[in-house]
Amino acid sequence: MKTAIIGAGAAGCFCAIELKRRLPDVVVDIYEAGNKPLAKVAITGGGRCNLTNSFEEIDNLKEAYPRGDKLMRRVFSTFDNRDTWEWFENEGVKLVLQDDHCVFPASQDATRIVNLLMTRMRQLGVNILTRHKVDSVKSLMEEYDSVVVTTGGYNPRNIIPGSTGDLFEGLDLEIVPPVPSLFTFNLPTSPVRDLMGTVVDNVTASLAGTRFKASGPLLITHWGMSGPAILKLSSYAARHLAEVRYDSTLLVNWCGEDNLDSVRSALQKNAVKNPLKLVVNSHPEYIPSRLWSYLVTKSKIREDARWAEIGPKGLNRLAETLSNDSYHIKGQSRFKEEFVTCGGVSLTNINYNTLECVKHPGLYFAGEVLDIDGITGGFNLQAAWSTGYLAALSIAGKTG
Repeated sequence: MKTAIIGAGAAGCFCAIELKRRLPDVVVDIYEAGNKPLAKVAITGGGRCNLTNSFEEIDNLKEAYPRGDKLMRRVFSTFDNRDTWEWFENEGVKLVLQDDHCVFPASQDATRIVNLLMTRMRQLGVNILTRHKVDSVKSLMEEYDSVVVTTGGYNPRNIIPGSTGDLFEGLDLEIVPPVPSLFTFNLPTSPVRDLMGTVVDNVTASLAGTRFKASGPLLITHWGMSGPAILKLSSYAARHLAEVRYDSTLLVNWCGEDNLDSVRSALQKNAVKNPLKLVVNSHPEYIPSRLWSYLVTKSKIREDARWAEIGPKGLNRLAETLSNDSYHIKGQSRFKEEFVTCGGVSLTNINYNTLECVKHPGLYFAGEVLDIDGITGGFNLQAAWSTGYLAALSIAGKTG
């Protein structure tokens, strides 16, 4: 029996290992267009490899997977984040859980994960063919008993039918056009960029005129805004932002989820308590002083104004700025070297229980090539491990 895997990323390599362990005699060939297997794994999590997440803050998988949550619920019944933790620790990689619920190797080194997977594939006899770009899945299916597509995301030429070098030509698959899903926001006209490096631990970010919103830490950068709150928002609103060509209005509540009335009430109490203090010198502890000064100025309050002097109108303007601060988004930026997309092979094409193509028996899909994507925090790698595992299990079970 022969199996071809297209793509030597997390899903492809994990699938290969699990398949060879179940069927030692099967020939497994991985075709990788690039120079190195697991290149993306090596840089994920800032080079530390955010393997998975504890999911402790996730009440509904839709929060973690804006697209593909129903499939992930099924896949997790076979292999979930707890299984991932156990798998890697059984392989000798000690893991640690951070306060933000992200899981990393204790070494904080992604090469530990890459080396482990490479070693296991070598020991099991998996054939990895780098610099081998597959131009046609259909042609490869004529040579192999099963084919697993794990090409990752955001390569329009590979996954949009009719484009040059269409990987799926002749297969009649439904494809969801891919668009970026995990990115930071450009704010080219905002002076807030002068506060680059400033972090606020808990904000709520949203897009004006929509229901898209996300909470968490926010980082001000030299190009605009980043951090978990922004990255989650970019994921939730990925298709909407693509449709408006990344030209939108970002609303930031610097006070977390407090509404305008509660923010105004807190400011009034502070004004009564500290009437002679300068407003610019009296900031909430959760807002850094540089940012507070910027927000006070943005609210048209003089730098030398005292709390007793700003009056109801000044208080209202400040409360509005704190709870509903507005910024013009113009464009999106990549998040470090990581790039996630939504779109790809529509989930209508596959059997949820096996990840096998409904129209083409023996053809399987795993990882980001499917229309599945997660927010930042280890969720995308978890999807890769889980779907890669299920594809291997399905092929082995069908053969057995």
